Amino acid sequence: MENVMVYMTFPGIEEAKRIGALIVEKRLAACVNIIEGMTSMYWWESRIENASEVVVIAKTRKDLMDRLTEFVKSMHSYKVPCIAGIPITGGNPEFLKWIEKETLTA
Repeated sequence: MENVMVYMTFPGIEEAKRIGALIVEKRLAACVNIIEGMTSMYWWESRIENASEVVVIAKTRKDLMDRLTEFVKSMHSYKVPCIAGIPITGGNPEFLKWIEKETLTA
């Protein structure tokens, strides 16, 4: 089974914690890491924006990526939230099996 890390950004810690907790509670991911204090610079509506954001990294299975994406989009305050899957191509076998064990089945 293939696993992914899902990189997401949020406007603040409260939204990140609320949605992160629900992701784990619903077993759409085995774990989320929440990292405060990230600065983003990006194009939005024809100009460069600067913003403080919170990064959330979820560890899940590739086959849950679409469900996780739709769930986060339905709750996220951004019009176009950053939700991007990054394949896990190796690592601690016990950790990778733990991801599979702790996530939603079918």
